[in-house]
Amino acid sequence: MKFVEPIRDKAWLEEFTRYFENRSTRDYVLFMTGLHTGLRISDILDLRVRDVEGTHLMIEEQKTGKYKRIIITPALRKILNEYCEDKRRTEYLFPSRIKTRTGKAKPIDRTTAYKILKDAAKAIGYTEPIGTHSLRKTFGYTFYQKYKDIGALQKLFNHDKPTTTLFYIGAGQDDLDDKMTHLY
Repeated sequence: MKFVEPIRDKAWLEEFTRYFENRSTRDYVLFMTGLHTGLRISDILDLRVRDVEGTHLMIEEQKTGKYKRIIITPALRKILNEYCEDKRRTEYLFPSRIKTRTGKAKPIDRTTAYKILKDAAKAIGYTEPIGTHSLRKTFGYTFYQKYKDIGALQKLFNHDKPTTTLFYIGAGQDDLDDKMTHLY
């Protein structure tokens, strides 16, 4: 698996947002859900309309099996309300056009989510390494830059050590880059 980075620059975040707003409502909501929740893509893709009706998302993480309660931010709430207003409670938030063998609906898969992000990056000229983890990493990077609370972020990500969290969001790389830039 290729190592991906958070989207560090707010101007690039705005470019991605504009691209998705103009391209696909489903993909825009997927992008914004990742940025506002910090969830892994596997947990986002399984969400149904009923999962986002309250004030919080209540999920069992696929990777860890741990239960997680995440607030739906006011900005994400507005996006979800508009997106879900004509959907049934049992529908997947991010449905695939492809059905199961028995004709049942299913969500898009990780590969499709990856392709959505890669295509967006290519379309807007973004050249940094990007993938589905970039949304989670961007959430973490932004959270850390705003609050400098690595303990809270470590808890949100279910990491064992603060150093793991700092490495994951690329904050260590920023520090190294800054020190090397100002060495001489």
